[in-house]
Amino acid sequence: MPLSRWETARAAAWGHKWIVLASLPVLAAIAWRVTIAVLGPETEVARATRVTLVETVVATGNVETPFRVVIGSQIVGTVATVQVGEGQRVTKGQALISLENTELTGALGQAQGAVAQAEARMKQLAELTLPTARDSLKQAQATLLNARQTHGRAEELFRNGNETRVVLETAQRDLDIAQTRVRTAEHQVYTAEVGGSDFVTAQTQLNQAAASRDIALSRLGYATIAAPRAGVLISRNVEQGTIAKPGDMLMVLAPDGETQIGMAIDERNLAKLALGRKATVSADAYADKRFAATVSYINPAVDITRASVEVKLTVADPPDYLRQDMTVSVDIEVARAENALVVPGSFVHETLSAKPWVLAIRDGRAVRSSVRIGLTGASQVQILEGLADGEAVLPALSTVQAGDRVRAKTP
Repeated sequence: MPLSRWETARAAAWGHKWIVLASLPVLAAIAWRVTIAVLGPETEVARATRVTLVETVVATGNVETPFRVVIGSQIVGTVATVQVGEGQRVTKGQALISLENTELTGALGQAQGAVAQAEARMKQLAELTLPTARDSLKQAQATLLNARQTHGRAEELFRNGNETRVVLETAQRDLDIAQTRVRTAEHQVYTAEVGGSDFVTAQTQLNQAAASRDIALSRLGYATIAAPRAGVLISRNVEQGTIAKPGDMLMVLAPDGETQIGMAIDERNLAKLALGRKATVSADAYADKRFAATVSYINPAVDITRASVEVKLTVADPPDYLRQDMTVSVDIEVARAENALVVPGSFVHETLSAKPWVLAIRDGRAVRSSVRIGLTGASQVQILEGLADGEAVLPALSTVQAGDRVRAKTP
């Protein structure tokens, strides 16, 4: 029975099956090349989408207090004991370091003895010298009165011829002596009274002795170095037996108070910063934890060597794990846009130039489209003009050229 045409063809193909199988890869490659030539290569794209975009300035900083107190000695002395250690919290007035004070104690004792002597001299003037001088003055005044009366009688008798000149001269001599004694007594009273020379001398000696005592007491007080404020000791450079001298940094105290974060911001971001800006901070040692901070200081000068600006943040509620000089990462929120049309930043060409652009896919071809950029987030860029919602764009590193046919790769 003769074979049908179909059967004949199938038999012929089966007879050449190895030739057909060998041709399939070639046919597939031809079909792939035709598809690329007609529709273009399949390429990963990003779609312009609407999100809430937050623009931040990112920087690295360090935890610090608004200021630090360097603790040193005001006198030269040998360290007897060190009562605190590095990292310890101290209260205001708490003893930190004690110096050898034997010599200082002796000097204070001598000064106190000098004060006691001066006070005794003042008491002697008030209770003995002045009363005695006043009594002597009264006696001298009485003697003077009597001498005057005697002299008057002798003078009258001499004029009447009833007395000799010798008696008159004796009365005159006694009167002169009495007047001299009164003047001497008056001077003694005056010098012993307040404002007199003896009183002023004694008062000056007392004041000098008291000043020397106060100095000795202060120097003895310097032998105990105390905390000027409450805080945490972050550095200690002293041990027992150290010779402490004025100007030596023995300890460094971080006083209690506001916690700040200091950092240097690239001057290109200066226009974006303002006092009161909110920031999110994370310590490198606790990367999974976040806390809030606020921009509280922007240095008015630019560091010309680093092209940066010093910025400080205030932490209102610092977490317990923060430590002085700890390294932190800071994200300062500088702008926010709701319902912003965005694409990944890596899909935009020449973002820092005046004319940024993207390669969009329109009608199966790559089309160069100029765009106007708004906010710049951590990984996304706001597109104000030049793209529509959902429009596909090609990566900036793509080898596709404007005008090439291209297909968006389905994720």
